[in-house]
Amino acid sequence: MLHNKKPLFTLFSVLGLAASVAAPAHSAVVASIKPLGFIAAAIADGVTPVEVLLPDGASEHDYALRPSDIKRLQGADLVVWIGPEMEAFMPRAVAQLPAQKSIEISELPGIKPLLIKGDEEDEHHHDESDHDHEASEHEHHHGEYNMHLWMSPEIARQSAVAIHAKLLELMPQSRDKLDANLQYFEAELASANTQIGSQLAPVKGKGYFVFHDAYSYFEKHFGLTPTGHFTVNPEIQPGAQRLHQIRTQLVEQKAVCVFAEPQFRPAVIDAVARGTKVRSGTLDPLGIDITVAKDSYVKFLSQLSSQYTSCLKGA
Repeated sequence: MLHNKKPLFTLFSVLGLAASVAAPAHSAVVASIKPLGFIAAAIADGVTPVEVLLPDGASEHDYALRPSDIKRLQGADLVVWIGPEMEAFMPRAVAQLPAQKSIEISELPGIKPLLIKGDEEDEHHHDESDHDHEASEHEHHHGEYNMHLWMSPEIARQSAVAIHAKLLELMPQSRDKLDANLQYFEAELASANTQIGSQLAPVKGKGYFVFHDAYSYFEKHFGLTPTGHFTVNPEIQPGAQRLHQIRTQLVEQKAVCVFAEPQFRPAVIDAVARGTKVRSGTLDPLGIDITVAKDSYVKFLSQLSSQYTSCLKGA
C-alpha cells in the first residue's frame, strides 16, 4: 500500500503540471489603451476581468511591447485595439491571435462614416528646416484619419456593441449578464451625453489651443470650437514658426485658454502664454487617474467636460 502512494501522487503531480502548462497565462479582456479598457469593462463587468496594456504615463504613439505584454495578449480571451495607425506596436502581436479573439475598432462596420480626416494644416505645424523628416514619418504613421476614436461617444457605443457580440460568442453562458451590461452602458452613455451637452453649452464659441490633435471627435460631437493645436505628434516639439503663429493669436486674444496634458507638459506652452491674459488648463486624453471599472468611460467623458469648462469659463 505504501509503495502505491508515491506513484499515484506523482501521477497527479504530472497531470497537474501538464494542465498548468497547457492553460494560457491568464484569461481576460486586454485593451491596448485605458479608454478602450473603460468601454470593455462596462460590458465585461462580472463576466471576465479587463486589463490595459499601456502603462499609465506611457504614450500610445511610441510604446514598445515587452515580452510580458506578448504573453498577456496570447493568453487573453479578447484583445481590443484601435488599429495600426494608432498603436503601431500592436499589428504583429495581433496577427498571431485567432481572428475571433481580437477587435480592431477602426475596422468595425459603421465606424468608417464617422471617421474625421486628419488636420489639413498638419504639414505646416513644423519648421521645414528641422522637422520635415520627423513630421512626415508621423503623418504616414497616422494615415488619412484622426484615430483618437475613443473620444467619440457614438464610436464608443458601437465599440461596446462589438465587444458584447464577441464576448457572447466566447462566453454564451454569460448572455444575461452581458446583455444587461450593454443595456446599462447605453443608457448611462445617453444620460451623460445630455448632461455634458448642457455643461459645455455656455463655453461654445470660445477659442482655445490644445496640445495635440487628440480631441477632434469629442469637440465635433459637443460643438466646441478649438483655435488650433500645438503639434500633431506629441513626441515632436512644435517649431518656432508654429509657436510664433500661436503666440500672435494669443496676444490678439483669439483664444482664452491653452491646454497641456498630464503625459506632456512642455515648457513651450508656458513660454507662449507668458504675458498674455490666456488661462492654462490640462486635458487628460487617456484618463490616467481613472480606475478601470463599470462606469469608467462615462466618468472619463464627464472629467474631460469638466476640464474644458473649468478653464474656458475661468472657474
